[in-house]
Amino acid sequence: MEVSVEDAGALTKKVTVVVPADTVSKRLDSAYRKLKSDVSIKGFRKGKVPLKVLEKSHGEQVKAEIGEKLVQDTYFDAIEKAGLNVVVHPDIKSHTYIENGTFEYVAEVAVKPEFELGEYKGVKVELPEITVTDEETDAALESLRKEMAPLKSVNDRGVQLNDVVVIDFQGFHNNEPMKEIQGQDYSVDIGSGVNGKEFEEACIGLTKGEETSKVVSFPSSVPNPVLAGKDVEFKISVKDIKERVLAELDDEFAKDVGEFDSIDALKKNITEKITKEKEESRKGDFTDKLMMQILEKHDFEVPDKLVAYEVNEQIKQLEERLKQQDLTLESAGISYDKLIEDYKEASAKRVKGDFIIKKIAEVEEIKLGDDDIKTGFERIATQYGMPVEEVRKYFGNRDDLLPFMNELLNEKVLGFLRDKTEIIEVPVEAGSDTADSTGENA
Repeated sequence: MEVSVEDAGALTKKVTVVVPADTVSKRLDSAYRKLKSDVSIKGFRKGKVPLKVLEKSHGEQVKAEIGEKLVQDTYFDAIEKAGLNVVVHPDIKSHTYIENGTFEYVAEVAVKPEFELGEYKGVKVELPEITVTDEETDAALESLRKEMAPLKSVNDRGVQLNDVVVIDFQGFHNNEPMKEIQGQDYSVDIGSGVNGKEFEEACIGLTKGEETSKVVSFPSSVPNPVLAGKDVEFKISVKDIKERVLAELDDEFAKDVGEFDSIDALKKNITEKITKEKEESRKGDFTDKLMMQILEKHDFEVPDKLVAYEVNEQIKQLEERLKQQDLTLESAGISYDKLIEDYKEASAKRVKGDFIIKKIAEVEEIKLGDDDIKTGFERIATQYGMPVEEVRKYFGNRDDLLPFMNELLNEKVLGFLRDKTEIIEVPVEAGSDTADSTGENA
């Protein structure tokens, strides 16, 4: 077997493999002998069909099947012979039978980058102090109060802040109705910001039965791809106005909420919940900042093929989210080529980060044990409310288990890195956590 290697891009190699003629002829002869004993052709007795007739009637099929098997049987030996450290499945670019009896195929592969680990222990990460102000607790308490308040329709005034207004609305772009941006009997909580400040403010002052029109300009950063970067005219018709009947914030209210003896006990519980939420948020922020610093200390290329694969996975996830809204990329006005460009940089960082984490695992001899996998299964079982055995059966397939194990190993290495990182707590600036008012949910 002859193997030759050429560069074909960043950490991409073109591997040409030539299988000897004697190996090819043996495989073809064996296939035709088996076919001869199995196939029935009119005019010939079974097992007596001449080779020339078989080649004419089934030659293309036989060559295709044998060619596929030759690739499967020789690929890993060829890669080993070439001394390549391949990281993804090969892309077979071509395969053909040569006149001299040999079989040749070309595999394009991505190879593992070689790099030296930079600094990854003792990194300093700045994180905000976890504090809960009285204002935050009071705001959460007020939100709970509004949530529990019964609603009462009003007919003698227009829409006010904190009302819940029931509307019909239709969005228009370039004077054309947007089938995805419309609703009937749609409830809007005025002042909540859920539907965007401009959209909600357009309803203020309207009376029951009144209509209005409001143009909202959405930035490209809006999560809803149907609205991102567009000027949308909303035509709104008010069908009902409801005001909240708010309870007094006293001990009785606390008892209605749950098992709390007093309003002070309820406030304490709210403060503890906010603290836990901030702790969880900070964990994610911590990991992001840590990895950004580690990435900055490592300069090496990553395989184009792996980046392309990661980009494709991101696009698939977006398509799945759109599908749940009965949308496609085209109907949402999203350019596939632009998505590739938008996702490329972040995808390259994820791929690079994965290589660094695996290198750290190797150097620090961090490995997964049975307990790690068991804990992973139990976490998924708890998350989805299913028996652990069902989770274990789901991951019985090797193709499903390997990505899961990769994720668990990454988590274990990140835990190791967090333990080796110095956290510098910094005071939180007042008003730094501002609400989004882009109206993306309208």
